[in-house]
Amino acid sequence: MAIFLTGATGYIGSAVLRQLRAQGRDVVALVRTEDKAREVEALGATAVLGDITDREIVTHLALESDGVIHVASPGDETSAPTDDAFVSAVFAGLEGSDKPYVHTGGIWIFGNGSDLTERSPFDPPALTAWRLPVEARVRSAAGVKTTIIAPGIVFGHGGGIPNLVKDASRGSGTVPSLDLIGSGEQHWTTVFVDDLAELYILAFDLADSGSYYIGASGQNPTVRELGEAASLAAGLEGRVTPTSVSDVHARLGEAFGDALLLDQQATGSAARIDLGWEPNGPSLLEELRSGSYAS
Repeated sequence: MAIFLTGATGYIGSAVLRQLRAQGRDVVALVRTEDKAREVEALGATAVLGDITDREIVTHLALESDGVIHVASPGDETSAPTDDAFVSAVFAGLEGSDKPYVHTGGIWIFGNGSDLTERSPFDPPALTAWRLPVEARVRSAAGVKTTIIAPGIVFGHGGGIPNLVKDASRGSGTVPSLDLIGSGEQHWTTVFVDDLAELYILAFDLADSGSYYIGASGQNPTVRELGEAASLAAGLEGRVTPTSVSDVHARLGEAFGDALLLDQQATGSAARIDLGWEPNGPSLLEELRSGSYAS
């Protein structure tokens, strides 16, 4: 039997797959195309062609698995019905088995907060409000060892949201500077993608049923600090320019922009205490200044 993994060719899921295979674990990955099948097979996983909305396939793979790690998400307006349908299908195969199911949430569901923990009240922006009823279903599942991982802003290997900082406009003045996302005063919770992958596997193996963990390194830089690091790497001597909320909305859309304007800080200490998680990857500031995002 193998671990059933979704999103195996995505940013987070591919990191999870690499670590599972490095540990010699058998993995069955649900993929949508032949090209993606070849990607996961090159890492030693078994590929099954299909979609996370294919109820019959999802239920069968869950039933035949040792448990499920769900990382895939459309990331658009179909996310709510897609995730809800996937949960229904996967629980049809898992309920009553006490097998582990690790579900992906996100830090934005908590809204603003200077010391966010797993016990903080939910206050999601419009972009992620859909997660609440789906996560409630996950936590109340019968006979399944469920865990929800709520990652901070994921970075590493030149991927993910930090590219919005790196690739921001250089402004129109005579002395170029890097435009910030908003005033830059807001903090972002962050987590290195390989550290996050380790957390998913620890949760799969060790977490109690109904558990919930914030995936955050404890490093919470301000957007201004991130912009200054990217500006230095781009040869702009650390110069940055704040932008308005309306500027952010015009560039990124209102829903996504409001999520990135949240002011959030978290330590992620519960996962360290309960699961022995030890995030030790580079910081996002290091990565922007001289690492995988540096120009």
